Parts: sequence; C-alpha cells; structure tokens
Amino acid sequence: MITIDLSGRTGLVVGVADKHSIAWGIAQTLSAAGMRLAITYQNERLERNVRELAASLPDPLLLPLDVTDDAQVEAVYEAIGAQFGRLDCLIHAVAFAPREDLMRDYVDTSRDGFKIAHDVSAYSLVALARGARPLMKASGGGSVVAMTYYGAEKVVAGYNVMGVAKAALEASVRYLANDLGPDNIRVNAISAGPMKTLAARGIPGFMSMLKHHEDKAPLRRRVDMEELAGTALFLCSPLGSGITGEVIHVDGGYNILGL
Repeated sequence: MITIDLSGRTGLVVGVADKHSIAWGIAQTLSAAGMRLAITYQNERLERNVRELAASLPDPLLLPLDVTDDAQVEAVYEAIGAQFGRLDCLIHAVAFAPREDLMRDYVDTSRDGFKIAHDVSAYSLVALARGARPLMKASGGGSVVAMTYYGAEKVVAGYNVMGVAKAALEASVRYLANDLGPDNIRVNAISAGPMKTLAARGIPGFMSMLKHHEDKAPLRRRVDMEELAGTALFLCSPLGSGITGEVIHVDGGYNILGL
C-alpha cells in the first residue's frame, strides 16, 4: 500500500458546508496525510457547522470567505501568509446558481442568474488562484484542484446554467495551468460522479440522475467520497507532479458511454 505523507505542507480548502460536502471529505483526507489546513466558511449561517467539523482536525485555521468579495479573498491569503508563511494546495469546491434558473430551460436563464453562476462557480477559481500564487511560489510550487461535473461536457437535464458555468471553470483550469506552470503550480479539475451533497440537492430530478448513473456506469455503482478525496490527495502530492491542465473523471466510467 502506498502511503502519501504531506507533513509540513499546507492547504486551503474552500467549499465546506456540512459533513456531506466533497470539500470536507477532501479536507479529512489531506489532514490525515499530515497537511495543515485553512478551512473557509461562507457566512455566519454555516460557520457553526464548519467550526464543529474543523474541531476534529489538528490546529486548523478557520476563515470567513465569500468568494464574490475580493477583499475577503485578499484577507484569507493575508491570514494564511501570517500563520503558515506558505501554501502548497488549494481545493476549490464552490458552485452556486439561483434555484429558479436551474428549474427553467437554459434558454430562459436570467441575466442575473447567469452572472451569479459564473461569478461563484468559475471566476472564483481565477481569484483564488491569483491570490494563492505568491504563497505557492514561496513553497517552490503548488497544486490547485477544482471540482467539476460531466454537465460541463454534455447536456444533463436540470443542470442548465450550472453546466455552462462548469464549462467555463474547466476552460479556466486549462488557461490557469498555462499561466501558472512556470511557477511550478499545477491546476487540475476532478469531474465527480453525482454525490449527495447540499449543492446537488438543489438540482431538479437529482435522485433519478443518481439512480441512472448507478445503473449505467461501467462499474455499476456510484463513486464514494473516499475515491474522490483520494484523487485530490494524489493531485496534491508529489505523485501528481507531472499532471496539469487536466480534467480527471472519477465517475465509475460513466463519461465514456455513448448510448
């Protein structure tokens, strides 16, 4: 069995909402490998949940972060610089679109809904990667990992404007990989199979989507949190040092299917 030791390294995990969050699953795995983490919470409503979860980690740094607020992004990195002095890993697991825009046909997406979905789900990766760059350079390089979904590549019923925002996110992964590569900073995305998260529950018909995935994926099952988090761990470790600009599917093979 290969053991990955990330002792002495630091990471920032953005997107923890509750114990079912993909971000939380990744945070637990990175911490178990020895990485010291900064964990953000979106607002006061979620702060209690995140604090209770983070209490199980050794010496975490908890910080408020609304990814649409540049001042808060800057404040997060100032705090990490003061506490850690470096940054080795950034996990971006943030996405949002107004529910009313997910409920309607994509052609009827509102202008404001389109802006919100892209600001939170795609531009936030750009803002966070830009802020992470100096701290990762101080570490001799780093790894940025974003979470995406197959709806960025193909039409998935009910995903609508979120699929378009995720497509922008995946394009951003490639452009950021090119920009940050000279600093030895790698940027990749994990395209996860459907998971029962807080965000997923807002997608119309999600339970049917989950059942279809289990029935049709080559592995005939859904993937679990350990598998997603293990992929993130690999990408944040020296084992993934030659990989950048990629979208890695962790979906039981569902993406390879035609009919």
